[in-house]
Order: sequence, then structure tokens, then C-alpha cells
Amino acid sequence: MRRLNRKKTLNLMKELDAFPKVPESYVETSASGGTVSLIAFTTIAFLTIMEFMVYRDTWMKYEYEVDKDFTSKLRINIDITVAMRCQYVGADVLDLAETMVASADGLTYEPVVFDLSPQQKEWQRMLQLIQSRLQEEHSLQDVIFKSAFKSASTALPPREDNSLQSPDACRIHGHLYVNKVAGNFHITVGKAIPHPRGHAHLAALVSHESYNFSHRIDHLSFGELIPGIINPLDGTEKIASDHNEMFQYFITVVPTKLHTYKISAETHQFSVTERERVINHAAGSHGVSGIFMKYDISSLMVTVTEEHMPFWQFLVRLCGIIGGIFSTTGILHGFGRFVAEVIFCRFRLGSYRSRSVPLPDGHTSNHLPLITDNSTH
Repeated sequence: MRRLNRKKTLNLMKELDAFPKVPESYVETSASGGTVSLIAFTTIAFLTIMEFMVYRDTWMKYEYEVDKDFTSKLRINIDITVAMRCQYVGADVLDLAETMVASADGLTYEPVVFDLSPQQKEWQRMLQLIQSRLQEEHSLQDVIFKSAFKSASTALPPREDNSLQSPDACRIHGHLYVNKVAGNFHITVGKAIPHPRGHAHLAALVSHESYNFSHRIDHLSFGELIPGIINPLDGTEKIASDHNEMFQYFITVVPTKLHTYKISAETHQFSVTERERVINHAAGSHGVSGIFMKYDISSLMVTVTEEHMPFWQFLVRLCGIIGGIFSTTGILHGFGRFVAEVIFCRFRLGSYRSRSVPLPDGHTSNHLPLITDNSTH
């Protein structure tokens, strides 16, 4: 009884076989079939390699929501060199809430030489080249996000030469914490002092001939400082054509949460527009000479997440590639054989077409003459 049950089970499993085996004596090979098979296997190998490269790669997913955090402080990271002596310039922040943040809260004034060394000039040239490519190809920003903390720091390298030139510029670097409202970070003549109506700068003791707001922005960012991230104003250099010149930067800051396989940080992206003009009250161009960065905080927050293709999706796509190529090449090969057989059959029918035979009464016969024994002699 057990053997009988095993045979029934085995026969049942044979009936459920979806891949019946064809005896080799029934299989006919051909040169055309071998050629198509070779093309199919080559295509499968190529597409499999490409699909594996896609599986290894990652992409950035962007999600947008309303920023509900209004109580926390916003960090501003600053590294700017101005072509004036440190005792002549002052930097501070004044926001819409009439809150003044002095530079003494986190900025350092360092006397330096404004002209860069050869190595520093090469660094600045490469940074400006990257900035121009980022403006043309926005997809490169995804590469920068994924390479954060892995690439080298974007900070200006120290001087490699011992310059004997006396310092003629002031490097203002450090960070400030401000309210998450629109504000104005500016660098102008004289140190800032509190004022009941805002603030003022002690500029009376500085002559106009010493004004020179040529500057270089080595770094400017908002939020957590992330090495490897290139910001829109990094590497910017402006040369003043007049003593009384105003440089304005209008910045829109977007809170950003960055989640990659390497880091998870809260930073801020920003876009900027620039304007510069000479202060001439007689010509109607009013204002104060200096560098003004007016920033505004966007109400939207962007969440940037690095995603990867799941392994099951990779297997499904791979099975679709292999099965689809086999089915497609089989259909094309069968259609090609059908067309070839139709054409060859017509040629064969033409070769066996009947010949005309003349009769004694002047008619013709389209039938082939009957071959007899007498006709062979």
C-alpha cells in the first residue's frame, strides 16, 4: 500500500510539472538558433551587470513639510576676510525682533594678508569651478549630500609660505546664534554699539580714504556645520571699485534634515542673489558702505533621505530581464524562421513550375510529358 501511495503521489507530481522535458531526439539545432541564443545570453549578461550597478547605487528622496520649530536658535557659521584692518571694521546681526547679536558673542577678528598664496589660489579656483558646475547641474547636489563627512574639508587651507608682508586685512570667523526670524548680518566701518533705536557703528574716526570692502567669503552656512558640504557663497571674492561701495546678499534659508547612510544631521540650505553699488548721495544712491547679508527663513522644511533599492525588488527586476529577453528573442526567432520559410517556399515552387509542351494541332500543354520506357531510348 505504501508503494502504491508513493506511485500515486509521484504521478500526481509529474502531472503538475510545468516544465516538461523534451527528448533530445526531438530537438533540432540550427545555426540561426545558436546565433540568436548567443545574442540573448550577451544581452542578459550586459543588462544584469547594469542592473547590479543600479542596485548598488543610492538616490536622494526629498520630502517637504511645514517647519513648526520657531523657538530654537539658528546658528550662522562665518569665515569672511575683509581688506581692511581689524580695528576699522565691526560685524553684528540685527533681526526683525530688534534683537542685536554682537560679534563678541562668537566671532574672532584675526589680522591676515588679503592676497592668497599659490596653494590657496588653486583651492579657490577649484572651489569656484565646482560652484559653476553646481549652478548648471543641480543633480550634483545629491552627490555632495551622499559624500558628506567622507570628502575633505572645504575650509581654506593655511598658508604654506611664510609671508613677511604685514597684515592688511581682517579675517572674521566663528559662529553666532540668532533667532529664527529674518535678520541682517553686516560688516561695516567701526565697532557696533547698542542704541535705543537699534544700533550704531563708531565710524567717525575712520577716514573715507581707508574704506575698502573688497572681501572673500571662504565659508558661510546656516545650522550644523557639516564637512564636505559646499554652500552657494563659498569661494566668492569681490573687489571694490570705489571706497564707498555696498555689497548686498539676499539669502533665503531653508531648514533641511539630512539622513544618509553615513550621517544624520540638521542643516540649512540657502539660495542667494547679489547686488553691489557705489554709495553716492548726490546721485540718489543712499546707504552705508559695507557688506550686508539679509537672510530670511523659509516656512518649509526639506527632509533629504538616502534610499536604496530593496533586494527583493532587485530579484524581481532581474527575473523580468532574463524571462523577457528569452521570450522576446524566441518570438523574434520564430517570426524570422516563418518569414524565411515562406520566401524559400516561393523560390522552390518557382523552380518546379510546369513547362509548356507543343501539340501537333498547334495547342500547347502545360503538363509535363509522361516519361515511358520508349521515351528513354
